[in-house]
Amino acid sequence: MDITEICAQLPHRYPFLLVDRILEIDLGKRIVGIKNVTINEPFFQGHFPGNPIMPGVLIIESMAQVAAVLAFKSAKGSEGKLFLFVGIDRAKFRKPVGPGDRLRIEVSVLRERPPYWHLKGEVSVEGQAVAEAEIKAMLGPGK
Repeated sequence: MDITEICAQLPHRYPFLLVDRILEIDLGKRIVGIKNVTINEPFFQGHFPGNPIMPGVLIIESMAQVAAVLAFKSAKGSEGKLFLFVGIDRAKFRKPVGPGDRLRIEVSVLRERPPYWHLKGEVSVEGQAVAEAEIKAMLGPGK
């Protein structure tokens, strides 16, 4: 999926859209997405001047956005709903992420009980793990 298709699935927009491409999707099971990190990201102005590091919470958010694409594409009747966090467990950050890095975000379904999803996300840069977490979310009502 390219960015146009991703925007058709997610309500997020710049500067908070944190996925650029979906490489693989196995409905109801697994998805792989990409986030290209550039020096133009607005958070680098203050995190940290002279030593730009992507905030860990935004790496988790990128996992959640990739997970949301999987949920929206997999679940029937997901139109107009939002993918809402209900919990984050076992979050670990293994290596800083900075400008020029390309995040490979892999999310797998651990369990689904509509409307709830329990997923595991793993993020790597050039084959090295940078973050992981378990995400609990639900497809909830939109506006």
